[in-house]
Amino acid sequence: MTTGDLFDERSILLTDRVAVITGAAQGIGRATALLFARCGASLAICDREADLLAGVAAEIEALGRPVLSAVLDVRDADAVDAFAESVGERFGVVDVLVNNAGGTFVAPFLDIKPKGEASLIAENFTQVSHFIRRVAPLMTNGGSIINLTSIEAHQAGPGFSIYAAMKTAVMSLSQTLALELGGRRIRVNCIASDCQPSDGEKETRAEMLETEMEFVPAFLPPLGYFATPEESAGTALFLASDLSRYITGTTIHVDGGNKAGGGWHRPVDSAAMHEDL
Repeated sequence: MTTGDLFDERSILLTDRVAVITGAAQGIGRATALLFARCGASLAICDREADLLAGVAAEIEALGRPVLSAVLDVRDADAVDAFAESVGERFGVVDVLVNNAGGTFVAPFLDIKPKGEASLIAENFTQVSHFIRRVAPLMTNGGSIINLTSIEAHQAGPGFSIYAAMKTAVMSLSQTLALELGGRRIRVNCIASDCQPSDGEKETRAEMLETEMEFVPAFLPPLGYFATPEESAGTALFLASDLSRYITGTTIHVDGGNKAGGGWHRPVDSAAMHEDL
């Protein structure tokens, strides 16, 4: 589709496009890979969870779509380089890159050691920039880069200081790259997700609730229910498709309204609070 063409029912499809998705073994990455495959894409997926990744690859193959999978740690630059080279050899070009992989742990900022901070920076920022640097040259026909950030890129993140800072950095990088890569017809956008708990996120939430913290998040969003990773996958499909061909340098919040709702608060005893007034 070229600029000026009318949209039709095929505009949401990714027929014969090549999509690279990191962290594809579970959660949002898995949901996105399977949805893209159902919409006609060929997939290149990676994750460090070998058994789960193999299951996703098998599901994609069962849908009749080509898939290249690699077990790797996204923080390993040499492994990423080898994966990108394999993608180029297998498919020739890339149309979509979804930087989904990331992770965190719960800790007050003053308790985070330099080694832990370096790990968080590598997992949530450095590997994203490296993937873009390696995959963007394969987007010879233009394309869409979709970076998964978080609601914490747009509000404070007590207990997740470095993680939140790196998600903010990815958002800032995405805005800059939207300008730098625009001439190549490569669009760069973010999805800031919340309230779609995967197994890993459930473990982090449980760990947070067991930690004595001064602030806690308002978990239940204004829509009143928790969603699934498919909510972000659907948004990724929109950003990968022709329907979003004029959208770049922005963030779509997939959080049930939590950003609008304000996020974090001090837990208080409402009765005691009124007695003090």
